[in-house]
Parts: sequence; structure tokens; C-alpha cells
Amino acid sequence: MGNATNVAGVTIRDIARVAGVSTGTISRALKNEPGLTEATRQMVLEAARELGYDFCKLRPKRLRRLTFLLHRQHNTASSSPFYSPVLHGAEEACRKQGIVLSFMAVGPADGLIDQIRMHAPDGIVCAGFFEPETLSALRSTGKQLVLIDMKLRGYSSVNPDNMMGGYLATKHLIDTGRTRVGFISGPLSHYSIRERARGYRQALFEEGILADPRLEAGLPDGVDLETGAWEAMEQLLSLPHPPDAVFCYNDSAALVAMRCCLAKGLKVPHDIAIVGFDDIATAVLGHRPLTTLRIDKKALGALGVELLLSGQQEVPVEKIAPVELVVRASTVFDGWRIQK
Repeated sequence: MGNATNVAGVTIRDIARVAGVSTGTISRALKNEPGLTEATRQMVLEAARELGYDFCKLRPKRLRRLTFLLHRQHNTASSSPFYSPVLHGAEEACRKQGIVLSFMAVGPADGLIDQIRMHAPDGIVCAGFFEPETLSALRSTGKQLVLIDMKLRGYSSVNPDNMMGGYLATKHLIDTGRTRVGFISGPLSHYSIRERARGYRQALFEEGILADPRLEAGLPDGVDLETGAWEAMEQLLSLPHPPDAVFCYNDSAALVAMRCCLAKGLKVPHDIAIVGFDDIATAVLGHRPLTTLRIDKKALGALGVELLLSGQQEVPVEKIAPVELVVRASTVFDGWRIQK
């Protein structure tokens, strides 16, 4: 098929003639639009490459409508302090670009593809955890897709530096002289939580502290965050040698853990220090203002929209947003000295 004599002049009609399909099919395949089988799409792309088609001719379709998807499990009182600012950041970014943004909270059994067709977006931002099967179904629509606060091979994504955050939280607790640092974890199916756990273990390793699995407590399946975090904290406090510090996978869990400790007669941070993650608005409203990892949540939402507007990448792009340790009274008090 190689035709190098008139490379610059190769048109969609030329590809259609060689591939034996309509020009409309060629156009949809080149623009990665829905309505074709993957086999047909690949056949067209192969024909275009062999003919020497100039892919730079493809002007990306201007995005005019975006849909912001949030999994129903995140559409809760405990999750909204994180995801609401992310949504607001995406809204502001869309407003500046003259893009209409719609919002949907969905579950895997909600007839998602039919709902997407009704919203008719040009692109989709998925915030938080989604089942891989759900993402695969979304991608099959041909819409441009970016993940926020989740990472999956083959997809462009924007995430906080979760591992570094877990590392900084744990190292801070060790640096203040704590020797038994526990970890309260959410579902490890979530990329962000797995990375925070990895940072926790990395900090222990670097300090020469043997990780003790008894000091790690996960939220039980099938319970709300409030109940689960309380039970996880109780589990840690019931150990023969309970922790003198706890890193919690997010601020909501940390605030519950703090209340549990106070109910058991412990003083925070004198008897036990507590660190959260996310720096939600209520982090400063607990019994002790909460030491946490600050994420610019609005910037995270804006970065997701920016990545979407940059166009569909042949190679998925992964962007990492920095996190910042914010030290407050849940881990230090007057007269407490850094041990190092």
C-alpha cells in the first residue's frame, strides 16, 4: 500500500478507496468517534499510516460540553468536603473557556451509557474511584476521558502526590518521637489510599522501624465512614501495646478517630497524635485542629479540565499535584520538641 510519492496530498477519500469503506467511517475512525468496531478503527488507522496520511490535518473538535462524573459512593457527607471543591475548580475552569459543565453522581448499575447519551458531552471527567469495567464502557463511547483522584493504566489522570503525603505524615509523627505509628486505611481498591499506605510504610522503612501489621486497621466492609473509623480506632486501642500516633487515610476518618480517643479518656496529642489527609474545611474544627496534608482541591479539578482540553493523548498523560504538610495541635503542643 505504501504510496510515498504524494504523501502531502493524501486525503480521507484516498484512505476510503484503499480501505473499502465510506469517507464517514474514515472520519469517525481518525477522530476516535463512536459508532465503529475497534477492528474497523484499527484497520482505518493502519491504512492511513501506510498511505502516509498527515495526522496533523485533524483539527481536534472544540470541547463545548463536559460531564463531571462522581461515583455514588463518593456522593456522601463524608466525601463531599473533598470532592465539592474539586467540582468547583472544574466549574471555574470550564466557565473561563466557555464550556458547559454538567454533573452526575452515578453507580455501576445506573444505565450509565444511556445517561451519558442524554447529556451528550464532548468529554468526561471522572472523579474518585470507578470500577475498571465502568471506565471501559465510558471509553467505548469515544468521548475524551480524564480521571481525577484515580489512576488506571491506559487512562490520562490527575492525582495528588498521595505516596509523598503518606510519607510526610508518618515521618512527621516519627520525628516528634512517636514510636508506634498506626494507620487507619479505607478501601485499598482505591488508588489514592493504596499510595498513602505505601508512603506510610516507606517512612517506617527509612527510619528502620519494622512495620507491624497489627498497627494497620482498615474500615470494615459495608459500614459508613463514621462507624468504620470508630471501630478501626477501637481495634488499635485494644492492642496490648496500642499506638502512640495514628495516620488516617483522610481527615474525616481522623476526626472520628480523635473523638474515639477522647471518649476513651486519652489526651490528644499528649497520649496519642493524629494526622489526617486532604485539609478539608472542618479539619480545624475538631477538639484539636488537625495536622494534615493539604491538597489544592480546586486546582486539582481545574487541572483535570486542562488535561482534557489539551486533546486526546495517544500516550496517556499522568499529572501529579504537590501536597503540603500542615502541622497543627493534633500532633504537637507547647514544650514538645522535635526529637532529631
